[in-house]
Amino acid sequence: MPASQTSPPSPTTHLISVVLPCYNEEAVLARTHDRIARALRPVEGVRYEVIYVDDGSADATWNLIRTFTRESPMVRAVRFSRNFGHQAACLGGLKEARGDAVVVIDADLQDPPEIIPEMVARWRQGWHVVSARRTARHGETAFKNLSAFAFYRLLGGISDHPVAFDTGDFRLLDREVVDLLTGLTDRELFLRGAVSWAGFPETTIEYQRDPRAAGESKYTLPKMVALSRSAFLTSGSVLPLRLPLWTGTASLAGALVMALSRRGRAKALPLALFGLESLAVGTVGEYLHAVLRQVQGRPAYVISERIRSTIPGAVLASVEEVA
Repeated sequence: MPASQTSPPSPTTHLISVVLPCYNEEAVLARTHDRIARALRPVEGVRYEVIYVDDGSADATWNLIRTFTRESPMVRAVRFSRNFGHQAACLGGLKEARGDAVVVIDADLQDPPEIIPEMVARWRQGWHVVSARRTARHGETAFKNLSAFAFYRLLGGISDHPVAFDTGDFRLLDREVVDLLTGLTDRELFLRGAVSWAGFPETTIEYQRDPRAAGESKYTLPKMVALSRSAFLTSGSVLPLRLPLWTGTASLAGALVMALSRRGRAKALPLALFGLESLAVGTVGEYLHAVLRQVQGRPAYVISERIRSTIPGAVLASVEEVA
C-alpha cells in the first residue's frame, strides 16, 4: 500500500454506483441485469444504485432498461439522443452517479460483475482506484488480442505518466476521482488515460475476460482506430508533436547518405520526401483537428430522456425474482 494513500472511508453506510454503458445490448441485457442483481448482495455498510446509459441503441435496449427501472426503484437510466460512443457513455454515467464510489462495467458480460464486491472491499481499505486487469481474453480473435497487447505497451511507451497495462474501463473510482474526471474540460476524454494521469493510489484485481454472452463487439476496427487516436493525442506525451522535426531530420540524413552512395536513386528520393512531408503534415493536421473539437465547446453527449429512482437505497431485484 503506497505511503501517499489516505485512510479508509468511515464505517458509515456508503452508496456505491454501478454504471453500465449500453449500445444495442437487447440480446444480453436481461442476463446482465440478473447477474448484476445477484452480485450486489447486501453488505454491511454498503448500498448500491445501478445506472444504465443507453448510448443511442437502435434495438429494444431502452425498453428493457425502462422495465428494470419499474421493477427496482434502485435502478436509474439515461438515454442519449444518438450514439455518441463508449467513452461518452461512461462519462455520462459518471456524471449521473451519486455514490461515494462508482464502478463502470460494460453490459456484454465479458467483465464479471461478481468481482464488484471485492473491488468495493479494496476501496474500503483506502484505495482510490481499483482496476480490473485482464489476464486472458477468451472468445476474441488473435488480431484483437495482439492489437490490445500492442496498444497498451505503445501507449505506455510514449506517455509521460504511468499507464496500467491490459486494463480497460472496468474499474472502481472513488468520489474524489469521479469529481476530478467529470470536471475536466476535455471534449474527447479518454478515461483510462485520464485516470492514470490523475495519479491516485491504484490497485488491481486480476480476472479472465469471458466471451460475449450474445451479440457482437461494438468496438469495430474503425472505432478501435478512433479510440487509439484519441488515446495517443491525449496521452500527455509530446512525442507526436516532435515527429515532424524528427522525420525532417531523418529525411535530410537519408538524402545525404543517398547522395554520397552514388547509386542513382534520384527518382526514389522525391517520392520518399513526399511521403515524409505527408506524414508530418498529417500529424499537425490531427492536432489542429483536436484543437478545433476542443474550442467548439460542444457537449460530449446529449441526453434525450432520464429516469430517476424513487426510493433511495432500495434493494435491487433480479430478473428471476420479479418474473
